[in-house]
Amino acid sequence: MQRSTDRILTTHVGSLPRPPDLQQMLQAKDRGEPYNASAFEARVKQAVAEAVRKQVEVGIDVVSDGELGKSSFTNYVKDRLSGLDAVNPDPYPGPPPIFPEYASAIRIEPGRVTAAGLGVRPLNTDKFGWKNFSEVERDIANLESALQGVEYTGAFLPAVAVGQVLFMIPSTYYTSDRAYLYDLADVLKREYCAIVDAGFVLQVDAPDVPMMRNRQLWNVPFSEYRKHLALRLEALNHALEGIPEERVRFHVCWGNTEAPHAEDVPLKDIVDLVLTVHAQAYSIEAANPRHAHEWAIWQDVKLPEGKILIPGVIDSVSTFVEHPDLVAQRIVQYARIVGRENVIAAPDCGFGTFSAWAPRVHPEIMWAKFRSMVDGARIASARLWGSCASAPSATGARTSP
Repeated sequence: MQRSTDRILTTHVGSLPRPPDLQQMLQAKDRGEPYNASAFEARVKQAVAEAVRKQVEVGIDVVSDGELGKSSFTNYVKDRLSGLDAVNPDPYPGPPPIFPEYASAIRIEPGRVTAAGLGVRPLNTDKFGWKNFSEVERDIANLESALQGVEYTGAFLPAVAVGQVLFMIPSTYYTSDRAYLYDLADVLKREYCAIVDAGFVLQVDAPDVPMMRNRQLWNVPFSEYRKHLALRLEALNHALEGIPEERVRFHVCWGNTEAPHAEDVPLKDIVDLVLTVHAQAYSIEAANPRHAHEWAIWQDVKLPEGKILIPGVIDSVSTFVEHPDLVAQRIVQYARIVGRENVIAAPDCGFGTFSAWAPRVHPEIMWAKFRSMVDGARIASARLWGSCASAPSATGARTSP
């Protein structure tokens, strides 16, 4: 994995808004409706090439496929794994809202996201296994093709964490969380290894790490939640066994939604468990108003030797375009605590989490936010290395992913 050796590198967190025609195809596929499979495959390949080109043009160093061929960052597994052919009839889990009048209002306000916006919600009814590994191979091939003739610093592909699947997909087959998680870990390991074997960095997406406290385990003691969290991360490490840590980055966020987030678990209460994951880099939401203050915990929590922090320096749910000077301030804050070579700048989360959702941030604004992030990284680099620090560019030196 690349480090910020002579300037602050930039990346993003994975999902990008899908072109409208591709979004419609994905929605039809997700609902099990007829669609033109060959046209879909061709459009995904084209869209990935376009997305990679735009990432490079805007100056992002470590690029990805944008997850453009997936219905979502989690439920894509229902198209690839066996045991997920049923539909979960229950609503998205969660406790009674702490702001009930607000919750009632957004359910009826036109255009706002509801549970239905998550797309088809699968249910586990049998042992996990692979039924369509070719879609993983397609994602790898599409990114490989998109990178041909493009100068870039690094490339990654996201994959879902085992605990995130449990968070989203309940089971009528497994009798314990441990059995579910370890069976799934053995299956997802094949996807993880394929990404790394192709020469890409694996990003493991795990918003369940803090979110399950408020969505699944709100009515148990905090110590019990931490036990459940430790089990999920233990199973993830089982799936990552044998994969070099320097080929893995681990993403944690509190839910990619514009919402109060008033009861989010503080990072300080779980960071010790997050750091147990066998990854070199940790991508952590840090730019939005609820979590922007948490840079300060790294004054007390030592980033382990050889590790990299990928803090969010731009928000992924707001249409505010952050000023480059603000981005630079955030980067410098982290760099002065954990070391400039140990920081890579990123957004809080992805910008196209579910194909069933209209993008919260219009693509035109998203690219402007990315440009501000790149400009902010350039300013921060000058402050951290001096005025002669290398500046990121759309055609920076290519290295292996």
